[in-house]
Amino acid sequence: MSAADKVKPAASPASEDPSAIAGNISYHAQYSPHFSPLAFGPEQAFYATAESVRDHLLQRWNDTYLHFHKTDPKQTYYLSMEYLQGRALTNAVGNLAITGAYADALKKFGYELEAIAGQERDAALGNGGLGRLASCFLDSMATLNLPSWGYGLRYRYGLFKQRIAKEGQEEIAEDWLDKFSPWEIVRHDVVYPIRFFGHVEISPDGKRKWAGGEVLNALAYDVPIPGYKTKNAISLRLWDATATAEDFNLFQFNDGQYESAAQLHSRAQQICAVLYPGDATEEGKLLRLKQQYFLCSASLQDIIFRFKERKADRVSGKWSEFPSKVAVQMNDTHPTLAIPELMRLLMDVEGLGWDEAWAVTNKTVAYTNHTVLPEALEKWSQAVMRKLLPRHMEIIEEIDKRFREMVISTRKDMEGKIESMRVLDNNPEKPVVRMANLCVVAGHTVNGVAELHSNILKQELFADYLSIWPNKFQNKTNGITPRRWLRFCNPELSEIVTKWLKTDQWTSNLDLLTGLRKFADDEKLHAEWAAAKLASKKRLAKHVLDVTGVTIDPNSLFDIQIKRIHEYKRQLLNILGAVYRYKKLKEMKAEERQKVTPRTVMVGGKAFATYTNAKRIVKLVNDVGAVVNNDADVNKYLKVVFIPNYNVSVAEVLIPGSELSQHISTAGMEASGTSNMKFSLNGCVIIGTLDGANVEIREEVGQDNFFLFGAKADQIAGLRKERENGLFKPDPRFEEAKQFIRSGAFGTYDYTPLLDSLEGNTGFGRGDYFLVGYDFPSYIDAQARVDEAYKDKKKWIKMSILNTAGSGKFSSDRTIDQYAKEIWGISACPVP
Repeated sequence: MSAADKVKPAASPASEDPSAIAGNISYHAQYSPHFSPLAFGPEQAFYATAESVRDHLLQRWNDTYLHFHKTDPKQTYYLSMEYLQGRALTNAVGNLAITGAYADALKKFGYELEAIAGQERDAALGNGGLGRLASCFLDSMATLNLPSWGYGLRYRYGLFKQRIAKEGQEEIAEDWLDKFSPWEIVRHDVVYPIRFFGHVEISPDGKRKWAGGEVLNALAYDVPIPGYKTKNAISLRLWDATATAEDFNLFQFNDGQYESAAQLHSRAQQICAVLYPGDATEEGKLLRLKQQYFLCSASLQDIIFRFKERKADRVSGKWSEFPSKVAVQMNDTHPTLAIPELMRLLMDVEGLGWDEAWAVTNKTVAYTNHTVLPEALEKWSQAVMRKLLPRHMEIIEEIDKRFREMVISTRKDMEGKIESMRVLDNNPEKPVVRMANLCVVAGHTVNGVAELHSNILKQELFADYLSIWPNKFQNKTNGITPRRWLRFCNPELSEIVTKWLKTDQWTSNLDLLTGLRKFADDEKLHAEWAAAKLASKKRLAKHVLDVTGVTIDPNSLFDIQIKRIHEYKRQLLNILGAVYRYKKLKEMKAEERQKVTPRTVMVGGKAFATYTNAKRIVKLVNDVGAVVNNDADVNKYLKVVFIPNYNVSVAEVLIPGSELSQHISTAGMEASGTSNMKFSLNGCVIIGTLDGANVEIREEVGQDNFFLFGAKADQIAGLRKERENGLFKPDPRFEEAKQFIRSGAFGTYDYTPLLDSLEGNTGFGRGDYFLVGYDFPSYIDAQARVDEAYKDKKKWIKMSILNTAGSGKFSSDRTIDQYAKEIWGISACPVP
């Protein structure tokens, strides 16, 4: 008789008693079956456990929904193309404060909670910092009891799963939905029609209506998001695209025309197949725009339905009330079509005139800017927009026309600036819609995501708008949830923090961490801190061995850079530094090497499938690692490892085990960054430039506890100009590192195109746009300071403690509280 057979199945959906929980898990294994009756291995145990936890969530979710319905507060709807949720089981039981009970319940089946939680696949709904931020925000919204929802798309295959082969990175489809997700609840009654293509019909009274084209359905899947130690659970509503049985052409199918018979079904599947499909082709561009519109239209139809549903209970049913009940936040420019779609729904469906619809829209929508990179500020071809969304193109043209008229009539001094500020760029060679401009013109608030970034928006990118609307622009420095990013992912350190602060309240009030400062020199704390860090490093070393086959030494300095691979994030600077270090080690005598600080350099991140130079950087890191790690002379002092398929679950192992983390983007190019906050919170010291949130982290943790190097944001333009004028003199160490790669020391692959990007003074793909060469000498010098500091263990541990102690500001609870008060105008609405 197996352990599973000894536990009698009994439904107890809300019990917190371990025996009753075990019975509920057994009940789900038998009566919500997804596998053969005799199977109860770790995978089956995970699904049954998740469904048991979902019972708790559903109760809270229903109570929260009814409470919001009854009290009718103003509510925020957060629109984002991506959410990087990570695994949900550990987070759910932690937030519900039932971790211990579930651990005890699973022991009755002979399982450890950690092993069962490890069976879960990360939800593949995001790519990088943008999606992870959205997920941290949802956690904070729920924890702060705010009336809010998230809206996104239910991608079947995500971005991609990364595999490292001899040729470098390979992309394969994510398999998170190959079986099913136990957390999502399909809402068969929440379905909205979404139209594409077609034409605009004008009735005799001049009213306009979008007709024809193809119509698909948006079907809602809800994922409950529990708050930490609160009764509230909010929802992440994900849309899937479907077609109906009527859309299946039986005549064509029976005539052998199988593909055309199911054409609409096939098109529906394409919409939510992949996050960020390649857009080099016309079809790719259309698909991306379809995805963006699909998200916006489904979400806004749902928001309006819910407003009207509650409006029935109100005395007044005026549309002017809408902004006092609804706040829509656009996370970056991907949901910009929410603006013309809300206008269309208000005018064409609800019958409002332009002025009234515009007033409602302007007071409802707000925009978060996440980048100053020109290629990330979306611009859509007017021809593609007109073809796919003819009515929206008309509305955008009218917004553009009225904006120009407003500037001409009220600000004669700005007439010369209109062309760069307007929504439409009518350049005859490439007419486009500028999505960021549309967001600024139509939204009531625009915010940046770190002090430096928001200042760049006001002084450079959106400076002209600032003179028209001085109160439209705000800063909301990003944050991270301390629950997932310390409490649950780093239990050893978390317990030490609780012990020394004599409270676990820091989990929802992160400012309390400053209380650690007074113990920063305490030898007892030092010993406990070092032991916790070593435990995390050993866990990380095991992960590295499992996924790469490389053995790393937990006593070496763990130096980690994990983030999307991009030239501005400068993984190339990191690997050139490692190449230089390797060359110097090779040149040393054996006795000289013994004085060197041993170091393990780890790099992880996905390169976008069509971004050739980023993929070359991935290949270079792997090639350098293959040589260095097998060189018996030096591999005691240096190892270089590429961590494959970086995602949230991998980060939860890497971040607690890190000691030095590299946040080395060209100053002024990283809007904020949030992994820097996660590392700092876990007692990791940062080496970085004065970019994004690094500036504020350095202020909070203290300048002595941050390794600074590199040019500052206000120097960058001047340095590029100098380079163009042939005035840049490269450091000999920089030339040495590049030459060593060119010599073939790391294999036969031709790195010339990658290294050429660092050569010359000007031209596309040349001229070292990201200033790797300029910052290289100060980077190498800063790394030498790191080596020295690490030799002094007492000093290093103190730096580590002070990083954690200075991380209070970077809680997403603080960020969301500021959004709620200063942008959305919403208040807490706790379930009684």
